[in-house]
Amino acid sequence: MKKVLVSGASIGGPVLAYWLGRHGFDVTVVERATAPRKGGQAVDIRGAALTVVERMGVLERVRELRTTMRGMNMLDGDGNEIMRSEEETLSGGRFDSPDVEIMRDDLNRILLDASAGARYVYGDSIATLGEDGEVTFEGGWSDRYDHVIGADGLHSNVRGLAFGPEQQFLHHLGTYVSIYTADNFAGLDHWQTWFNAGEAGGALFSDRDPAEMRVNLGFRSGVIDYDYRDLDQQKRLIQEHCSQVWEAPRLLEAMWKADDFYFDSMAQVKMERWTKGRVALVGDAGYCASPLSGQGTSLALVGAYVLAQELGAGGADAYDRYEQRMRPFVTANQALAHENPGQGAAPESVQRAANSITLN
Repeated sequence: MKKVLVSGASIGGPVLAYWLGRHGFDVTVVERATAPRKGGQAVDIRGAALTVVERMGVLERVRELRTTMRGMNMLDGDGNEIMRSEEETLSGGRFDSPDVEIMRDDLNRILLDASAGARYVYGDSIATLGEDGEVTFEGGWSDRYDHVIGADGLHSNVRGLAFGPEQQFLHHLGTYVSIYTADNFAGLDHWQTWFNAGEAGGALFSDRDPAEMRVNLGFRSGVIDYDYRDLDQQKRLIQEHCSQVWEAPRLLEAMWKADDFYFDSMAQVKMERWTKGRVALVGDAGYCASPLSGQGTSLALVGAYVLAQELGAGGADAYDRYEQRMRPFVTANQALAHENPGQGAAPESVQRAANSITLN
């Protein structure tokens, strides 16, 4: 039985674990976090990605836990409402769409449950990666694998070890964003509120738990040199740049208390190849489209499915087939982030990109 190591247990990793297990591989998933990560933004499942979760047998559960937004509004810098809609939201699109919006942590739990047959190792990470498949871990152990797959996000450890420093692959899109959970002091009820103040802005949204809301705060900027593992430094950046947004004192106070704070740049990953030797990259690690595209989760779901399918079919050219099938899909979805900066791509462009691959 061939052994596969997957780095990352968010979206692409559990999907790989599920499908590779179905194809007869022995799968280990290693995750740097000590437990499944809490929090995160609402994510969208569109087009071919809906087919993936349906074939996994979890589409009904995904729909049960979908967000149930009633609408959204936008505020000006003084907190006055300038726009309202009960037909769509910026994060999820039109309510009459077949797409499914779900919170990232809800989707993660569903996928982890589906892939429970794999071995999950939390609180560890790959330290070295040999061309012969020999892997050593920060925890002090080692093993040899037939395939090593990086599904470990924008700052992929596997990509760095196999392909080189991330600076040559990351393309900054001029925005930084954070997300965290706060008490629902805004009184939102299945609702989104968006606001701007010059180069900064954000959004609040609530869903099933009326006591909580998710907070997005972000700002436009050139490239900033920061430590993506130093949460206090990241919170200071938000404090510095977002101090003038609507309800800033309460939002920033809640930020410093949050235990699920996440911050990163809006960036895309562009590579000539996502595979090398025994190594392959999936999702944000290989072809991050950024949240500005609205397609990051769908790319991870579809990419994991296609890679597992090609590895299951066997042959020395399995990685080449994965590259050939995914490249047009990735290109179409990355283009969405550039179509209408600040406003989002047109709905017809989003659906065209979402359906730009056919699953066997």
